[in-house]
Amino acid sequence: MDFPPVEEQLELLLRGSVDVPALDDLKKKLEKSRLKGTPLRVKAGFDPTAPDLHLGHTVLLTKMRQFQDLGHQVIFLIGDFTAMIGDPTGRSATRKPLTRDDVLQNAETYKTQVFKVLDPDKTEIAFNATWIDTLGTTGTVELMAKYTLARMMEREDFKTRYAGGHSISVHELLYPLLQGYDSVALKSDVELGGTDQLFNVLMGRHLMKEYGLEPQCVITTPLLEGLDGRLEDGVLVGKKMSKSLGNYVGIQEAPLEMVGKLMSISDDLMWRYFDLLSTRKTSEIKNLKDQVISESAHPMVIKGELAREIVGRYHGQAAGDTAVEEWFRVFSQRETPTDIPAITLAGPADASGLGIVQAMRDAKLVESGGEGRRLITQGAVHVDGAPVTSLDFVLARGGPHLVKVGKRRYANVTIA
Repeated sequence: MDFPPVEEQLELLLRGSVDVPALDDLKKKLEKSRLKGTPLRVKAGFDPTAPDLHLGHTVLLTKMRQFQDLGHQVIFLIGDFTAMIGDPTGRSATRKPLTRDDVLQNAETYKTQVFKVLDPDKTEIAFNATWIDTLGTTGTVELMAKYTLARMMEREDFKTRYAGGHSISVHELLYPLLQGYDSVALKSDVELGGTDQLFNVLMGRHLMKEYGLEPQCVITTPLLEGLDGRLEDGVLVGKKMSKSLGNYVGIQEAPLEMVGKLMSISDDLMWRYFDLLSTRKTSEIKNLKDQVISESAHPMVIKGELAREIVGRYHGQAAGDTAVEEWFRVFSQRETPTDIPAITLAGPADASGLGIVQAMRDAKLVESGGEGRRLITQGAVHVDGAPVTSLDFVLARGGPHLVKVGKRRYANVTIA
C-alpha cells in the first residue's frame, strides 16, 4: 500500500495534538510502515459510561479518522471490562460501578454513532473483556508486579485525594494497569487519548516494554472547549464541552439545532474547532483564515462552512447544506423556518387548554419544566409572535399555535 511521505503525515497528525512524548519513535514507525506498505495499528479506548456522544468526544475520533485517511488501521476499543471499574482520572471520589448490562447497552449505541466519523472498512472493534476475563489471578498478579505503588501515587488524581484524606479503592489502582495491558494484548503501534489520559496511555508504553514488545507511541489531544469558550488576554479559555454544563453539541441533535449552536461560537473558538474537528488539510484551513484576514470572506460565512462540514458528517452532506442555508435564511434574514414540525398534544379534559410549560416539555422543545420556566422568565418564549410573560400562560384548544423557544426551536402546536 502507498502511504504519503512521513512529513506530510505528521503535518496532519500533529495538528491539534498536545503531547507526543516519543516523536522520533513515531517518525520511525511511520517510515517503516511506508517502506513495508503495512498500516500502523492505532488504538483508542472508550469506556461506555453514558449512551450519547457530543463533539467533545469526537476530537479523538477525528484524529483516528485522520490516521485512517492516511491508510492506517484503527482499533476502536470498547472498555466493557474497565468501564465496570471506572476511570479514576480527574475524579475526587470513587466512581459508582456500572453493571455489565449497562456497559453493553451503552456500547451498542457507541458502535452506531462512531461510524458517523470512522471508516468501518478500516476500523477494528475490540472489547477488552476478551483478554482481561482470561487474564486470571496469576496473570493479574504478574501484571501488578510490573509497576510500583510509589509511581502510581505520583499520579495527580491519587496524590490529591490521598492528601485530602479521601479514600482510594485498591481496584482504582488497577485501572491504569488494565488500560495499559490493552496495548499489550492488541500490540498497538500508537495509542490516542485526551490530555487527561497521559498517565494511562504512557502506562501502555511502559507495559509493552515489560512484556518484551516494541513500545507504542502516544499522542494526546486537547479537551474541547464548550460553546462558551472565549479569548482572554490572547488565550482561549473555557470549560470543556459537557452535557451537564449545557455547552455541548450532540452528534445526534437535529441538523438545524447543530448549525445554530455552531454559528453561536466566537470567531476565535471557530479556528479551534477547525483544528480539532475538521478533516480539512492544514493548508485549506490557512486559506480560510487568509480570506477572513483579507476581508474577502466574512467570519460568519466561514463559520457556516465549518457547520456544513460537521453537520454533514453526522447527518449526510445534503442535510448539512440544507441546515446551513436554512439558518442563514431564518436567522440572518429573520425569517420563519419552512420546515416547522407539526405536533398535536392532548389537553386536560377539564381545562380549556394546556399550560405553556407542559406544552413545551411534551413537544420536546425543552428538556425539563425547569428549563421551560427559566426561558419564559428570560423572555425567550413566543407564541404566535408574541412573548410569553407569565408562567401560567395557557395554549388554547385548537390551533396550530406557532411556539418559538430561544432562537432555534419552533413547533406548530395543536391542543386536542
